[in-house]
Amino acid sequence: MTKFADLGLDPKVLAAVDDAGYETPTPIQAGAIPPALIGRDVLGIAQTGTGKTASFTLPMITLLAKGRARARMPRSLVLAPTRELAAQVAENFDIYAKNTRLTKALLIGGVSFKEQDALINKGVDVLIATPGRLLDHFERGKLLLTGVQVMVVDEADRMLDMGFIPDIERIFQLTPFTRQTLFFSATMAPEIERITNTFLSNPEKIEVARAATTSETIEQGVVMFKASRKDRQAKEKRDLLRALIDKEGEACSNAIIFCNRKTEVDIVAKSLNKHGYNAAAIHGDLDQSHRMRTLDGFRDGSIRFLCASDVAARGLDIPNVSHVFNYDVPSHAEDYVHRIGRTGRAGREGKAMMICVPYDEKNFAAIEKLVDKEIPRIESPVEFTAPSKPASKSAKPADEDKKPKSEKAERSSDKPKSSRSRGGRKSGRDRYQNDEPVVGMGDHVPAFLTRSFKSTAA
Repeated sequence: MTKFADLGLDPKVLAAVDDAGYETPTPIQAGAIPPALIGRDVLGIAQTGTGKTASFTLPMITLLAKGRARARMPRSLVLAPTRELAAQVAENFDIYAKNTRLTKALLIGGVSFKEQDALINKGVDVLIATPGRLLDHFERGKLLLTGVQVMVVDEADRMLDMGFIPDIERIFQLTPFTRQTLFFSATMAPEIERITNTFLSNPEKIEVARAATTSETIEQGVVMFKASRKDRQAKEKRDLLRALIDKEGEACSNAIIFCNRKTEVDIVAKSLNKHGYNAAAIHGDLDQSHRMRTLDGFRDGSIRFLCASDVAARGLDIPNVSHVFNYDVPSHAEDYVHRIGRTGRAGREGKAMMICVPYDEKNFAAIEKLVDKEIPRIESPVEFTAPSKPASKSAKPADEDKKPKSEKAERSSDKPKSSRSRGGRKSGRDRYQNDEPVVGMGDHVPAFLTRSFKSTAA
């Protein structure tokens, strides 16, 4: 069995890995680290939760052990699609590089430019950034990328989904042609393949699992849910979510609940808290400090349920997530793989459940096609019945039709007949069939009509 000591890593790095409690590398680590250490480009394809971060962090620290950074010219660059993933890479770097003198800077939104400029001006060995913030610093003249020796693109397919591909191509063009490139992703869309063919030089392809496969340690299931009435779907869906959580009992120690829209994330979190569940929301509209506090609370157990948009689906390494609930079926099939990959990490068992309404059946079919398996159906733990409609005011009493026709006729003949029409005025025929006097021009001719006038001769 391969061990970290067999991969050719620096002894200081091996000591840090040993202190972190890792003994055996994962397949993607065992496959990617040796070619990376000899300077080859690497294209790594592996499902989420398999240790891709260490696959590029460990060899990068070893390669940068010799040399010194210059002001505003980082020696290596790591690109991540989200602030959370970038921050997580920075944490991993701190763990594995603790026995070295390498420095790092984290460039993400929500942090002041002044603080980040100060770090860059000192010179950093490793620059970890989101594409947008990196280009902001470059365009302000605060950063040069001509000294980059190693460039890493993590979660490349997520970059594609978030529209970062033009930025990635521009960043590639700003770095030296002689750089070493490490490219990692869980799925390989055609656009991603085009970029790898353009910017990677004869890469070592490490594919430890078929693209877009899900971990065998994750038990999957879906509830095909149809509301009792269309206008009650949102409420009944939240009721169903709580019923699924309650059904899991103590086995559900914590969970991430994914929604497609930020507004839905807030609504679900508030609903859970209202019913006594300890929940918090995380999405892109929240400021960075709030998001990091929420993640820290979820990691330390003070928050049990994390309601999230897809900002939390990629790359977040929270080892002990017992359950993932897809409150909404993801609109992109690849996102399903990344969402459920938040559980069942590092060989642990996990459970992922999804609620599918009729509107989402097309997206659900795309997910089953992508993962090439049928997701087991789960029977709903709660039944919903349509509310009874109130009786109409114009409806006849139930025994009305049972009465004899003679009685009906007798009752109707007792009713007085109105001589007025629907508009409240007498009809023309009724005017002459009663004893009321007819008012005409006879005795009521106006005086001016009875006056005589002399005719004038022509």
